[in-house]
Amino acid sequence: MDSQASIYVAGHRGLVGSAIVRCLREAGFQRLLTPTHAELDLTRQEAVEAFFAREHPEYVFLAAARVGGIHANDVYPADFIRDNLQIAVNVIDAAWRHGTRKLQFLGSACIYPRLAPQPMAEGALLTGPLEPTNEWYAVAKIAGMKMGQAYRRQYGFDAISLMPNNLYGPGDNFHPENSHVVPALMRKFHLARLRHEPEAVVWGTGAPLREFLHVDDLADAALFLMERYSGEEHVNVGTGEEVSIGRLAELVKEATGYGGRLVFDATRPDGAPRKLLDVSRLLAMGWRPRIPLRDGLASTYAWYLNHGAPS
Repeated sequence: MDSQASIYVAGHRGLVGSAIVRCLREAGFQRLLTPTHAELDLTRQEAVEAFFAREHPEYVFLAAARVGGIHANDVYPADFIRDNLQIAVNVIDAAWRHGTRKLQFLGSACIYPRLAPQPMAEGALLTGPLEPTNEWYAVAKIAGMKMGQAYRRQYGFDAISLMPNNLYGPGDNFHPENSHVVPALMRKFHLARLRHEPEAVVWGTGAPLREFLHVDDLADAALFLMERYSGEEHVNVGTGEEVSIGRLAELVKEATGYGGRLVFDATRPDGAPRKLLDVSRLLAMGWRPRIPLRDGLASTYAWYLNHGAPS
């Protein structure tokens, strides 16, 4: 991409979109289009059409989505499938109609089958039942990926899709009720340290294995693939390394400076025993993650301290 290219980052205030904006700016790209939700509601087709007709972005990073945890997916299934379908349909179609050169769609590893073989290769998609707790989101995301593939086949539109694993980093959601594991643990241990609590409880046995990717590494991979990859099949993005939830808790405890004891509550659900992506395709292209988990957790906690952490 030329440094003067017009680039639209949809969802630029979210965890992924904000990281992509940082990466693009650091790489010298200057013409970034970042309308707010108040300025452009991506679920409204007429508004999206007008935006693309006016701005004609050359490249699009589609990182906008309605996201949430198990509770939100259970309570608002219609919102999750409707909003994510509308966002994908409106943006992909308008981008093609108004001459966008290339579009990148961001998926999520949670849309792989619940019992997919580990590590999960790209070919595992749609080979088995989805995880019931997030199937509404997953169906919409799969539809967006398939729409990009269909537009490539029928119209020659250069649409690609990325499939990242568990993300964390600056801009994460630290809400006490619907945050994911890294920010949830970080908030818990931060409060335990402030309150001088002798122990902190971690849900589950600590045995499940998970892969964690710093969002700035994802953004780097997103730019790498936008510039170097044009293919129909989606590409997994991850570290290729896994860590137990117990070990993760110890690392988060270290990052927050909490000195108490960790207690694992085995009466709480563990979830899937393992969730690891096969990232051999991406590594073969020459990309490598750069941020070790310990360093990433430390920088994420530093960001949290400066952006609303209780004091």
